[in-house]
Amino acid sequence: MEDTLEFKAQARALAEAGRLCAMRGWIPTSVGHFSARLNEQQIVITAPGLDKGRLDDSGFMVVDLDGHVLSGDQEPAAETFLHIVMYRRNPGIGAVLQSHSAQATALSRAFPQGLVLEHYEALKQLPSAGPGPTATAVPVFQNTTDMPRLASQVDDCMARHPELAGYLIAGHGLYTWGTSVEAAMRHAETFEFLFQCEVLSRTLDR
Repeated sequence: MEDTLEFKAQARALAEAGRLCAMRGWIPTSVGHFSARLNEQQIVITAPGLDKGRLDDSGFMVVDLDGHVLSGDQEPAAETFLHIVMYRRNPGIGAVLQSHSAQATALSRAFPQGLVLEHYEALKQLPSAGPGPTATAVPVFQNTTDMPRLASQVDDCMARHPELAGYLIAGHGLYTWGTSVEAAMRHAETFEFLFQCEVLSRTLDR
């Protein structure tokens, strides 16, 4: 399976995303996971425990949308369920990125009931925003080791708010997605810029 052109292309795109996120300080060493859709029933996802800034083709595994390992010699990370629920929900999603920047993590702890980003021009870059720089909600879920339960909470939230472009897990970081790895990275860049602005603004307002 790792010899297919689609696997190699998606693995290269995810490895580049990992390199960029690590370089920007959004994902320290082995935390976080990146995935991309291979077809209607399979995704490629980072193997657990690897430095996301140093990924190559061997750093990925293939799982189906029931969480069964199709290639690779490790068990997938528990967070895989949080990726799978998005691919099941929306066939238009082509990639899911999970990052752990300091500003995202800090905001996720400071606003356990959720965060609203508003009046930023950069909001136009998110599919959850309207034609003008108005506002977008970022839900915050409490962290837990029960990933199927957390995935169910995320799925329920997405059912009620299909326009969402990302969410935070308290003390854990950002999940965002897009039609491709490149689109998901654009959303990650937008969120991280907005999170940095929020932290800076709240510091200056003191």
